[in-house]
Amino acid sequence: MKPKDVAFQRSLDVQFEAFRRNRFIAMPIARAVMWSLIGLVGAFSSTFYEVWALYVGTGMIFFVGQGVARFTGEDLLGDAGESRFFDQQFLLSVGMALLVFAIAIPFAQVDITSLPLSLGILSGLMWVPFSGLIQHWVGVFHGATRTALILVVWYLFPEDGFVAVPVVIVAVYLVSIVVLERRARRFGAEGSA
Repeated sequence: MKPKDVAFQRSLDVQFEAFRRNRFIAMPIARAVMWSLIGLVGAFSSTFYEVWALYVGTGMIFFVGQGVARFTGEDLLGDAGESRFFDQQFLLSVGMALLVFAIAIPFAQVDITSLPLSLGILSGLMWVPFSGLIQHWVGVFHGATRTALILVVWYLFPEDGFVAVPVVIVAVYLVSIVVLERRARRFGAEGSA
């Protein structure tokens, strides 16, 4: 291996450890808050407002996450540059999840009640590669559990999807937030998770 390659590899190792040291709870908290609001609108509004709550609510998550990050001490934009490569990889997985919204929109034009199902599942896809990036099971748990439970409640409560799906998503987020916070505390105490 050339000296330059060794330096680059070491740099990636350092970036990887910096990335893994993150708490990763600001965005899940923001998502839980926004999906709670989406569910509340679903419980007390017409379909027109339920649909708009879903689009606007999911669109605002990042901005709410930025506010939450101020309290959790997280660097969502990667301004510190400590883990730039891995931050970029995670953002690419977020982008992947957003691209598949192209499936949800035409599907919703045919059946508007499909919107919570499709947006609920598609927006959770980023959790699976996240698991690989942080080398922890929580992302696979979140993605798989969320997908399975959303599908179950969508079939069990077809008329209440704008409420039942957000309830599932918020419940899975609450579990994931607790797991991520425990992981962060263990990581800080032991230096690895």
